[in-house]
Amino acid sequence: MACMAEVTTHPAHDDLRTRWLATVRRAHAVAADPGPYADELLERWAEPHRRYHTTAHLLAVLDRIDEIESAAPHAADPQAVRLAAWFHDAYYRPDRDTNEERSARLAEMALTQLDLPDGLVAEVARLVRLTITHDPAEGDRDGEVLCDADLAVLAGTPGEYAAYAAAVREEYAFVPDDLFRTGRSGVLRQLLALPRLFRTPHGAAAWEARARHNLQTELDLLASATDD
Repeated sequence: MACMAEVTTHPAHDDLRTRWLATVRRAHAVAADPGPYADELLERWAEPHRRYHTTAHLLAVLDRIDEIESAAPHAADPQAVRLAAWFHDAYYRPDRDTNEERSARLAEMALTQLDLPDGLVAEVARLVRLTITHDPAEGDRDGEVLCDADLAVLAGTPGEYAAYAAAVREEYAFVPDDLFRTGRSGVLRQLLALPRLFRTPHGAAAWEARARHNLQTELDLLASATDD
């Protein structure tokens, strides 16, 4: 893994690093030192062009995974899910459509270098690629936990959701308003068309209704801006 550009350290940097080390060691007794991998991943998540896909998002996803698993253990392999959370937006450029694939390949490379079992590496990469659609197959318990945790931001309070939507717009500041509204509206409609946004029992009970309300509200606001 290559050295990154100068970044701003997140207040939870040390806690996240500790959590990474614990997750890797729980997953497998590794021969290599996982510390440098944590440092590079945290640098990636703190790249200056990010506004939503930041270290704060990584922390939130990891916390939501813990929340789901604490409510009622659901994942078949919780450590694979946590590792996938670390990698799912490790590569992120808002003007590219290969982010998930490149992130998955980064996971395959890094976790292989750490000598994690081949089956675990493959599962982590599969989960990262699943975040393209956030539509896990029925019975994909690992995928359900990761996707629920990643989408939990949609169920924030009105203020939290507004901050999330604003951060997404900032990441796409290079896109003209009319094109952004069209593209963003398409994403919102795609999410609303899913039979269920959340697949775990906890996610469905705690987040589904509020997330749908937030998504519909944003869609209505975008339509209203178009009318103006």
